[in-house]
Amino acid sequence: MPKSTARKGRLVIVTGIPGVGKTTVLTAALAACNARSVKVDLVNYGNMMFEEASKKGLVKTRDEMRRLGVKTQVQLQLAAAKAIARIAAKGNVLLDTHMFINTPIGFMPGIPSWVGESLKPDSIALLEADPAEVSKRRQKDAAIRAREADSPERISEHQLLGRSGAAALAVQTGCTVVIAHNREGAAEAAAKVIADLFM
Repeated sequence: MPKSTARKGRLVIVTGIPGVGKTTVLTAALAACNARSVKVDLVNYGNMMFEEASKKGLVKTRDEMRRLGVKTQVQLQLAAAKAIARIAAKGNVLLDTHMFINTPIGFMPGIPSWVGESLKPDSIALLEADPAEVSKRRQKDAAIRAREADSPERISEHQLLGRSGAAALAVQTGCTVVIAHNREGAAEAAAKVIADLFM
């Protein structure tokens, strides 16, 4: 289906597994858009779900959401999708999320079909990095975030799942897919790939 006709700008979904460096790249992508006088709002899907979960007293930290039941997470996803669609109706949005969430019972889609239908993104940018580098970044982040200490092989599987999910969502909604590689010390190059989607 084509993008929402009620939307004034573009909705670009940026996904990447934990530890890939999304925060750094998104900060640089926003700076690149600002330098070109393109206004873009950054929206974090997980934060919107966390706000809803906190109001209901379900979790105290964002990382606890992975341990909620799938049915509860689906309800939180739907509530967040509606709120994001309202924001995207007003202008350009860069949506920070995960294509799949690693839960105790397996990988859960972060953007299932009903969310994709609600959002109707213009593009999906998959942020990827070398699995061994992601593993090192997670170890550094351990003091700040409750990250999974997965092996490079498991990290590679997670990234491949992300590609599959992006392809399925693109077929469903008609959006484009790009892959941005966040190589060590080259976050600006990955950020440019994302910023160019708003040009």
